[in-house]
Parts: sequence; C-alpha cells; structure tokens
Amino acid sequence: MLAEEVLEMLKEEGINLVPYLPCEKIKYLLHLLRSYPAFRSLLVNREEDGVGISAGAYLAGGKPALVIQSSGLGNSLNALLSLTVTYRLPLPILASWRGTQEEKIPAQLPFNRNLPEALRAWGIAVERVERPSELERIRETVRESYAREEPRVVLLSPRLWEGEPEAGLTFPPRGRRVELRYEITFPSPQLTRYEALRTVVERVGEEEVLVSNLGFPSRELYHLRDRDLNFYMLGSYTQASAVGLGLSLFTERRVTVLDGDGSLLGSSLLPVLGAEGPENLRVICLDNGTLGSTGDQPTYSYSHVDLELLALASGVKRTRKACSREELEEALEEKGGPLFLHVPVRPGNERVGTIPLPPEEIKRRFRRAMGVETPGVIPSSPTGD
Repeated sequence: MLAEEVLEMLKEEGINLVPYLPCEKIKYLLHLLRSYPAFRSLLVNREEDGVGISAGAYLAGGKPALVIQSSGLGNSLNALLSLTVTYRLPLPILASWRGTQEEKIPAQLPFNRNLPEALRAWGIAVERVERPSELERIRETVRESYAREEPRVVLLSPRLWEGEPEAGLTFPPRGRRVELRYEITFPSPQLTRYEALRTVVERVGEEEVLVSNLGFPSRELYHLRDRDLNFYMLGSYTQASAVGLGLSLFTERRVTVLDGDGSLLGSSLLPVLGAEGPENLRVICLDNGTLGSTGDQPTYSYSHVDLELLALASGVKRTRKACSREELEEALEEKGGPLFLHVPVRPGNERVGTIPLPPEEIKRRFRRAMGVETPGVIPSSPTGD
C-alpha cells in the first residue's frame, strides 16, 4: 500500500520525528503513522506549533518532517518564513492537497487552488505527487530540504490514495478521574522582567539550554549573559515553547524556555506540553500582563487569566508561581519536569540594544554547542524551485 511506502521512505531518509495534524484524505496514512515504530509521531493543535517543534528538534540533532493538510500551510506561513527560512532550517512538509480533485467543500477552494504558485512566490519550493509513479519525489524533497537547509513542500493529491484501505480506528476507554483544587491570592509583582531574567541566568548551569521569546526578552537575555547555548527567537510569535519542546525531545540537557504571557495565550501548545513534555523541559512564563515588545498593550493575563491555572488545566502536572526574587530562587531549585513556572513581573522593558548576531550564526553556534555536526549546505534557490 502507498501509505506504507511513504512511511518506509521517511524511515530510509532518517526521519525520526513527525509532528502532524489530521486530514480526512490521508486518514489511513495517519492511522499507520501513529504507531509506526521507526520514528516518533506527535499530534499538535496548530500547524505553526509543528514548525516550531521541528525547528527545536533539528537544532538538537533530530531529523523531523511535518505532515498536515495543505490548508494548514496558511496557518503556518509566518512561522515558516520567520523561523524556518530566517534561520535556514530544513523542514520537509507532506501536505494533503485540498481544493482539487472534485473538492466538495467550498471553503477549501480559495486558498488551495493557487497554492503552488503562492508558495513559490514566498520562495518555498513545492512538488506535486498525483500518481504512485511519482512517489520518489517525496524522497527527493526530503533530501533537498536537508541539503539546502530550507522548507520544501510535497502536495499529495487525493487521487494518490484511491484504493487505500479504511483506517481501522479503535478507542481506549475515556473515563477518568480529574481532581483539581486551586486557590491562590498573589500580590502585585515585585520584579521587572529584566530582574527576573537576571535571577534565572545567575542560576543556569553551563550545559543548560535557554530558549528566549522574541523581542525584548531575547534582547535582555543577550545583554545579561550571551552564550552559545542561548537560542534567541527573532520572530515567530508564539513559538518559543514549541522550539523548547522540540529541543527537549532530542537532548538530555535541561531545556529552559523563557516565554511570555502574550505568546502563551496565543499558542495551542500547553496541552501538547502536558501530554508529551519530557522531564528535562522547564517553561518559565515571565508574565508582565502586556505585549511588551509592541507597546505594552495589556493582555488577558493582566487581570483575568491565571496562566499557572491554564497550564494545570492543560495537563501540566508540575507548576509553580513566583512573585518575588526569593520565591523565584526557590522555584528554580526544583528538579524534574515538565515544569511550568509562572512569574508575574511588572510591565516595562530594559533599555538594551538589538542582538548583533545574524540568524544563521545564532543557529550554527548553537548547534555546535549542542555537539551537532552541520553538513556542507547547498545554497538555497531564490525562486523556490
């Protein structure tokens, strides 16, 4: 069957992580993927989270591929351009191509009918696979994506799956007991984000990985303590914790994410972190209640949402809150994970300059510090061909 051939091809090319979202047209492929022994599959809630997780996995030496519906390329486009393209990270994407082949859902047509041309306009190379005889294009796409360190897309036509068997779905018992008692009153924040960051970096071990949220958090971290094991997000809003999760899957080092309230409120990652997060992952939410890098517009966490409670409701079993330097110092001593550490801080940014490192240098020195070899890279194609 073609689905088995596709998965075997990914295995032969060394793929070892496949974040995915469902599509009815490839349900048998996904049925096999979930239990395929050669690599780890990881269900995500948003396509851009799959992009971020894949980026983190590659930075730590993993070899990911993303499987989604083609409409999800619209959701993930900013992450692909501001993360995957900006840092020159490989990512082969297998996308079930909607809006073609007698598509019955009108909403699938406007985005998908001109999708190949749109992707090429953004400099993203794309191949179409419409017949079994063209299946080898998947292998070529994976190889080119990693050789050139760039995203590449394979659009899988519905015609390809004609005759594939139905997915034999089974469901385990869903009944379970959920018990949550949570009552807290915390004072107004005592620390600024910069002061909280300084407390964190003073206690970071030499082998620990730091991933910092875009904008001022990364700039402040660079000013406080630049190191090769810092990965600075320069774009890709909402993707810092996704990158951290991907990293934690492929290293035994402790991975600490310095995220923010706006970023986490805009993400769908917390349930994935709760279900999949390994013990070496720690997410520190520096919650200033505002979008600090875009003018300090208040977020819903300022007076309405408790992000620690949101993490607990998402299945993250280990959480802490720290509102003072002493509480933060104590919380940073906690071992194990995944741990969500909620640190309310005062609004405001430290006056620091931008990070004077090109994105590719941030990536390459980080991978070197992780002990990951970066092969010779073929220059990317400016036309996306």
